[in-house]
Amino acid sequence: MDISKIDILDKKFSTAFWGYKRHDVEMFLQEVADYVGELAEQKSQQDLNIKHLEEKLQEHRSREEVLQHTLLTTQKMTDDIKANANRQAKVIVQEAQSKAEDILRQAHKRLAQIHEDISELKKQRAHFEIKLRSMVESHLKLLESHDEEHMHLEEAESKLKFLQRS
Repeated sequence: MDISKIDILDKKFSTAFWGYKRHDVEMFLQEVADYVGELAEQKSQQDLNIKHLEEKLQEHRSREEVLQHTLLTTQKMTDDIKANANRQAKVIVQEAQSKAEDILRQAHKRLAQIHEDISELKKQRAHFEIKLRSMVESHLKLLESHDEEHMHLEEAESKLKFLQRS
């Protein structure tokens, strides 16, 4: 039951012979009416404050929802970026490993070719040494035979000189 200040002030009591003093009742009613009026004003002010605070609360809840949504979206984007970065890193590592394997394969191939070239050069050197040795020996034999002929010629010349002197 709501009773307003006006309800209290407008309240009329029936009078009796030995009843209350009218002035005291009216004074009390005035005090009660003033008190109820203040309470009503306070209630009205508090209702306004509550309404204002509820609006602010709703606004904060709305902001919180937006922030939570933004946070979730940001977290999802961050996770997606990390996942993409990890995938790209794996691809880069795989490409680097593949290139490294190709380089190693080519290096091994080149090393094998160099070993083959060295073996071939060693064979050619040995063959050249054999030919050179053979050539030197044949030249030495030629020189030796030339020396023998030269000695025979000198003997013949000396015999001829001897014979010419005699």
